[in-house]
Amino acid sequence: MLIQENIQLSTLNSFGCKATASYFCTIKRKDEINEALSWCTHQEKPFLILGGGSNLLFTKDFDGLVIKMEIKGIQLLKETPSDVTISVGAGENWHLLVKYCVQKAWGGIENLSLIPGTVGAAPIQNIGAYGVEAKDTIQQITAFDTYTKQWVTLKNDTCQFSYRNSIFKREKNRYIISEVQFLLQKQPTLHTDYGAIREVLHQKQIKQASIEDISNAIIEIRREKLPDPAMLGNAGSFFKNPTVTLETFNLIKHDHPALVAFPISDSEYKIAAGWLIEQAGWKGKKQGSVGCYEKQALVIVNYDHATGMEIYNFSEAIIQSVNNKFGIQLEREVNII
Repeated sequence: MLIQENIQLSTLNSFGCKATASYFCTIKRKDEINEALSWCTHQEKPFLILGGGSNLLFTKDFDGLVIKMEIKGIQLLKETPSDVTISVGAGENWHLLVKYCVQKAWGGIENLSLIPGTVGAAPIQNIGAYGVEAKDTIQQITAFDTYTKQWVTLKNDTCQFSYRNSIFKREKNRYIISEVQFLLQKQPTLHTDYGAIREVLHQKQIKQASIEDISNAIIEIRREKLPDPAMLGNAGSFFKNPTVTLETFNLIKHDHPALVAFPISDSEYKIAAGWLIEQAGWKGKKQGSVGCYEKQALVIVNYDHATGMEIYNFSEAIIQSVNNKFGIQLEREVNII
């Protein structure tokens, strides 16, 4: 394992923000994780696990060891007439995994097509889109517990999955994920009612959709409304959709009949953060080199070499504006470094 010094991270984060790692290494095997952590302990330096860099914002340099996760591999563990169990290395590209499974006609993650990042990052954030979340197919996770210095296996029900959250996010830096095990279906229940999926299928005159049809529709939708990070720096959805009480929902609905929200229980509603941001006047707005994407208010974009702190300050202004207008405190989905 080679440890490099003073490595520029601008090409390793989807915002394209400049930041320097005092130390940097790439992990391709499980045993290198313990080696890297031992180095950090000896040098008394913090560490940061880096996957695809698509869900973080560097606001400063990192004075420690950035560990780039590149453990690869897709292994078929079990197959029955109805399902398959696969184990996937944490360094695999998420969308390439989805494509692989779609080609095999293994269903369960097709609605998560074109989400950037790595497989190891998926359970941390419990990535989700179009009515599906990563937790729906994850069986178990292999990770190194930095507290006990042991390898552990966490079953789905011990991962504390919730909306854009998990034990891996709550107990930051405790678990370093090396592989994720998925249970996928050969005859899955297709989720076509969320978002614009049904509309796209109708336009293409597809009446009996396949897993591939769903994936292609979602790729089309995402490409239409979300900017390509290779062309315009961004981290996808910057904010979480806030949950409010029924009382708050009714108050906002009274003043704003076009409110975009959906019930999650008898007493709670989830409100579309993009709608709140747009109503507060931010959609398409630009300040210096930072802006709110014109096609999707949830996305903050780096137009021209903005610093991470400029992007952070822009997000803070959005949070304050929405809070002033609606009394709702938006929460960032992106991790701030």
